[in-house]
Amino acid sequence: MSASIDANILVYADNLDDPVHGRARALIDQLSTGPDLLYLFWPIIFAYLNISTNPRILRHPITPSEAIRNIDGLLALPHVIAPGERDGFWRTYLESGGATVRGDVVPDTHLASLMRENGVRILYTRDSGFRRFDFLDVRDPFRT
Repeated sequence: MSASIDANILVYADNLDDPVHGRARALIDQLSTGPDLLYLFWPIIFAYLNISTNPRILRHPITPSEAIRNIDGLLALPHVIAPGERDGFWRTYLESGGATVRGDVVPDTHLASLMRENGVRILYTRDSGFRRFDFLDVRDPFRT
């Protein structure tokens, strides 16, 4: 079954200081080798680029060229795809709750709507806020 990962999983996989670094790296490696597709939606890619290179967020950020290399490496894999919004996406966004959200929930609704539009239900993330979307199967890969 196809899945997606939130930006936090990508950041943990690159951040050697994070206690779940190894498990995040293993999850990405497992999901990206298939046989099911791993969806890397554009909002996730850009959030990853923002967080992983930001010295105000991480004690040891990576360089922009390293972050780009990491994304290039993932996108080059046959089981990893990065679809964008299709025609009519606005309606999907509104039907996914976008008509009533504001602030920090807007990017989450954007991602959830992209997942809905592409038929992807599983999202690996530590962000429990995604549980508000009843059409997603939100999984925290580090919860024991």
